[in-house]
Amino acid sequence: MAEDKKQDNEPFFQDVIKKTKTGITFPKELREALFDDSEEVFFKIIVPNEKNKIILEFITDTEAKNLTESSLSSKSKELKKDPVKLKEKTTSDKIAPNWSEYFVYDFKNREKVQPILESAFYKFAETPADLDDAMGRIKYALVSFLTATKTDNAKLYFSIIKLLIDVIERFNQPNLIDWIFEKIVPNMESKFLYELALLELLEISLKTKRFEKAELFIFYVLRNIDDYPQSELYNIFNSFKQLVKKVRHIERTDKIDLLLKEKLMEYGEGITDNDYKIQVVEFLEDLNYIELAYKLAKAIQKGLPPDSVKVDEIRKIVKRLYTAPITEDKIN
Repeated sequence: MAEDKKQDNEPFFQDVIKKTKTGITFPKELREALFDDSEEVFFKIIVPNEKNKIILEFITDTEAKNLTESSLSSKSKELKKDPVKLKEKTTSDKIAPNWSEYFVYDFKNREKVQPILESAFYKFAETPADLDDAMGRIKYALVSFLTATKTDNAKLYFSIIKLLIDVIERFNQPNLIDWIFEKIVPNMESKFLYELALLELLEISLKTKRFEKAELFIFYVLRNIDDYPQSELYNIFNSFKQLVKKVRHIERTDKIDLLLKEKLMEYGEGITDNDYKIQVVEFLEDLNYIELAYKLAKAIQKGLPPDSVKVDEIRKIVKRLYTAPITEDKIN
């Protein structure tokens, strides 16, 4: 009997949860046990005067409708009259994590990782930043939710990199650039995501004027592109497209410009497919390497047979480049 009574007193569910800046979330296993996603669930929330607990009572749809506004208005007005709370909420909204930017690719343990990354984000946002605590949470997320799938792990790494890039830009933490490159990027066993991570580091290095780092990262990006076999021109040119998109509107060093010019001309003059050759011309134009773009376009034009379907297209490109202002030094 005593054993039965003890079991009756045990709660159905018990756990410890933490309120974050965005609120309180029920643990996943409790949600799955209690709620059906296809049905609406209503609660009555009660906080006693001692303010030492929050009570949620299940109520029916009818009971929810019968709770009149007058029965709750006095408490609602009390909660609304504190201007400090409203100010804090506004501040929190301004520095909230941008999850859609971080979680570009979904992975298995996303729901478990997100609250840890959220708490780390707000540690970075403190004044002064609590770097030791924040980095401890980041390291925990990096090692505690790995799976047997390399691609899934690379997606986890990339999401954390995206969050840290945002932290670098918003909270002035440029030292994280080296940490990302040394501690996370080498573990990414996905050629595609490895390259995207390098592009993120390249862009933030240019934005923060860390040009030596940017020159290092563009070297790794170009080497990764060269590692594709020539049979995968689609992947090669998609990589060039992403690279040009990242750097075209940012201040670059002469060394970076030289590397880009040499590599683009290497592919533009080395391949035979005219569609891809024209893409190189467009990349050169986007980067304001007008003389090189014109030189390559003229070479393509001379090599086309008179009946080629590309004649009109390349003629228009040559004409556009001929009249474009030259914004580069002439290269012999």
